[in-house]
Amino acid sequence: MAKRLLRGVLAASCASAVLLLGPLRMYGQMPLPPAPRRAAPVTNITVDGSEAMFTTMCALLAAGFESNVSAENWHPLRARLREQMQHQQGPAVDAVREFYKAHVVRDSGATLSRYIWFGLLSGPAPKFQITLKRDDLPTEVLALEGFSEILANYYEEQKIGRLWRDLQPIYNREIEKVHDPVSQIVFVTTGYLRQLQDATTNRTFTIILEPLVGRITNVRNSGEHYSIVLSGSDDVPTDIVRHAFLHFLLDPLPQQYPHVLAVKRQLYEKAAQAPRLAPDLKDDFSSYFAECMVRAVELKLKRLSPGEREAALDRDDTNGYVFVRPIFLGLMKYESSEPSMALYFPDLVRGINVATEGKRLDAIKFAPADREPNADDPAGEEVTRHKVAQPTTVPNDSDAIAALTDGERRIAEKNPRAAELSFQKVLTKYPEQIRAWYGLGLVALLDHDGSRAKEVFGRLTAGEHAATDDPMVLAWSHVYLARIYDDEGQQRLAKDEFQAALAVPGGPEQARQAAQKGLEAVNLEKPVERP
Repeated sequence: MAKRLLRGVLAASCASAVLLLGPLRMYGQMPLPPAPRRAAPVTNITVDGSEAMFTTMCALLAAGFESNVSAENWHPLRARLREQMQHQQGPAVDAVREFYKAHVVRDSGATLSRYIWFGLLSGPAPKFQITLKRDDLPTEVLALEGFSEILANYYEEQKIGRLWRDLQPIYNREIEKVHDPVSQIVFVTTGYLRQLQDATTNRTFTIILEPLVGRITNVRNSGEHYSIVLSGSDDVPTDIVRHAFLHFLLDPLPQQYPHVLAVKRQLYEKAAQAPRLAPDLKDDFSSYFAECMVRAVELKLKRLSPGEREAALDRDDTNGYVFVRPIFLGLMKYESSEPSMALYFPDLVRGINVATEGKRLDAIKFAPADREPNADDPAGEEVTRHKVAQPTTVPNDSDAIAALTDGERRIAEKNPRAAELSFQKVLTKYPEQIRAWYGLGLVALLDHDGSRAKEVFGRLTAGEHAATDDPMVLAWSHVYLARIYDDEGQQRLAKDEFQAALAVPGGPEQARQAAQKGLEAVNLEKPVERP
């Protein structure tokens, strides 16, 4: 039984000072009527069991995984089923054991990681077909090519489906116990970031209860899907769950604004030399910055004394996570503002002073790598990232990036003339640059020039120049175009554009919320053409 977490009510205003992300209304538009009251929808955050993961782990135990490990401290279900699986007989069991022997690696953790990935990416019983295209699969799953058919035969031969159904009361009790602590984590983190969750988005955060995996917590990120595999409810690792959930909330922000981030890259290049920095973060600035943001927010949410907090910041510095400290300081200004983090993010990044931080980094002595991993470090708990490549339309040109950044800042200052000069500077060199065109659309809105705004956003939403490679621009362009049509009294066209915004894959959550709210309002209006 899946347990979905209900959306909490957050009394947070999203009036943004960063207009490039937030809603911008046409002059003279009538206030939208209030949306009808309705029950809060469920979110895309779930706590559940997985038949595919259960079957995968049964097969792994039957094959002899950890057969020589003492079960003294194991979950009772895990200990009992290992004994049962080891005595299974049949052609399909023999095939599982032969496959396991042919694919086992010396490191038992690496072996387990492969099968956890398989269980997460596997389709439903009885076929267990992998749900991703081959080109998108992690190397761990590619190493188990052919296992789906073997597992399907094992599932049928050993009647694993019946066993799974018989065990549902146990799994449901575990799921129910985990629900409350996870709900508290979701409530606190979304409240701090002022971020509502939307059940209609493609992004998912799933906690899978599987005692057969063992006590180590496994965190996986595959593109838009985040998963944690927990062994049970006896000791929910709150810090690890919160760390993973913060990544789910914050990871998209650096990816949506690479040009805002790029100005700080010289600091990252120094940090990437830190011996203790996770290898996958040494060549991925977006993921690195997200990790630093997560750590900074964690320091805000944890109940630490000033001394403990300073020690944590020092530890992050010496380990290479040097952006944690300036982000943490920047969060103080965020806390006194009104926008959600999704809207405030560009200002948070711009608040990092490169010159000041560069001098501070020069004085940091990075810690050597020759030590055991820190057991208290949430990021060290079997975390595996597999990111789908994010398209970007921002040129690899420091001058163009600086001009785009300046244009956005001028938009936030409501200075359309200065913003226009910056965006035109980019277009002189890159005539089709999508973010610069988008900036000109915002300039037109600030100038109350509806026809010009409609022309620019129309260009970005349809035809050969459409911003199909930039979900942020495409989604918001549909929203702004819809608002213009609504202001003109063309409700049918407005409705089409709001629906198009909702259909943009990978669009920002704030754009989706704005489109949904606009669509509800349009559905309440009577179509009246205005002169």
